[in-house]
Amino acid sequence: MLGNLIASLDDPKVAIGLVEAFEEPALLARLAAAASQSGRQPSEIVGSTVRNFMETASDDLWTQLIGIMNRADDPGLAAVRAILEKALPPEKET
Repeated sequence: MLGNLIASLDDPKVAIGLVEAFEEPALLARLAAAASQSGRQPSEIVGSTVRNFMETASDDLWTQLIGIMNRADDPGLAAVRAILEKALPPEKET
């Protein structure tokens, strides 16, 4: 199930729709800032961030992710949200 979700992140509409489903304006702002800073589209950031996590996460991070997924009504959505929250740079305070 998570594999299918990750594969669907190649579609920019799916990637952005997924992030919008979180209903987390702060996370959307962090995504926009990361995209602006890198010169890439937000949908590209979502896909690459999730794939990078899948390839490089430590056992501890995987254990945390599995716990998050086990407690969620929508495990895939919860997993992507947790990955982005962990990986995206924090908002800069003004």
